[in-house]
Amino acid sequence: MKTILVYFLLFVGLCTASAQTDSSFQAGEWLKFKLSYSGWVKAGYATLKVKDAKYKDQSVYHVVGKGWTTGAIKWFFKVKDRYESYFDKTNGKPYKFVRDIYEGGYTKNRIVEFDYNNNIAHINDLKKGTKTTEPIRSDIQDMLSAYYYLRDHYDTETIQVGEVVELNMFFDDEIFTFKLKFLGRQTIKTNFGKVKCLKFRPYVMAGRVFHEEESVTLWVSADKNKIPIKIQADLRVGSLRSELEAFKGLKHPFEIQL
Repeated sequence: MKTILVYFLLFVGLCTASAQTDSSFQAGEWLKFKLSYSGWVKAGYATLKVKDAKYKDQSVYHVVGKGWTTGAIKWFFKVKDRYESYFDKTNGKPYKFVRDIYEGGYTKNRIVEFDYNNNIAHINDLKKGTKTTEPIRSDIQDMLSAYYYLRDHYDTETIQVGEVVELNMFFDDEIFTFKLKFLGRQTIKTNFGKVKCLKFRPYVMAGRVFHEEESVTLWVSADKNKIPIKIQADLRVGSLRSELEAFKGLKHPFEIQL
């Protein structure tokens, strides 16, 4: 469950893409997702909230992402994760990333600050009491800032089926390339009504959690908001599904077909 919740937040962060002159989000946006295992067992919830904030006297967006287990799963594997990102309102560059997690007894509490003048990430491990640095590139994103960056900087109006989007992601203490393939457009049924969606497939690491590289499918609203609607992941044992359960503060009307 630990790995699944981390991947969920990562997919949310990387599944939306549009090159809009008008931003797709605003301070006050809040999204809540319900996670279920094998289609019926309640697994947990995840939320994303956007705020206005200051970082070193600069106006930024501050996003808080939370994930936690619930129901029967909570009693044998408790998860309580909190992620935070502070990023530039104009170019989307992340300045600070916080990861504070509890996952079945495993904990991690890190603060990462990005120094683009020297291309260095300063990593403060609060659990271990250590401070280290790692080299970075000028075009990296963290796990949360990526979501909002892609919403405003990739063009889904002209994207072709089969096209692959790539992004350099800094996570923990290294940079990796995340790849996402566009599968087409599809209208799906939700608790809100029918929603026109963009359909994507992220490449994941086959092995202990996933059957193969293309084990995950996700759907994103095809309106100006570009918010995640549904994620389906085929695991080595069972499957995981995430669905948008509630929202508020969207910048644009949520286009629903009743």
